[in-house]
Amino acid sequence: MKATGTFEIIAFDPTDLTPRPPIVTGLPVGVSTMTKSYAGEIEGQSATLFTAAFDIDSGAGTYIAMESFEGALNGTAGAFNFVHSATTGGTDRTDEFFHIAPASGTGGLTGITGTGALWVDERGKHHIWFEYELG
Repeated sequence: MKATGTFEIIAFDPTDLTPRPPIVTGLPVGVSTMTKSYAGEIEGQSATLFTAAFDIDSGAGTYIAMESFEGALNGTAGAFNFVHSATTGGTDRTDEFFHIAPASGTGGLTGITGTGALWVDERGKHHIWFEYELG
């Protein structure tokens, strides 16, 4: 099955968590938390742990995010985790990875497996899709 939707970032909160021991590299590493709200065939909210090696001035870096989603896919309610990652040189998006964590589903989404992707369109709107199976 496939579900598509849009999302808004409700909160993006940097933490003071940094790698130990401190190692200086060409990109600073940090951890933030995020809250997102979803609409469309994907409806609900997520809480995210977001780790990145990123230069805010150039927009270059790589991130990895673990999200805990609660809501509904195509009207089926429950919760699950998914992970995604990508790299950017500042204007592109490459090396994308997106995967639903096995055994993380609850409620009507128990047994969910699959993949997906997210992207930002030219107007700055955030989009997401899941290709998934329930079982």
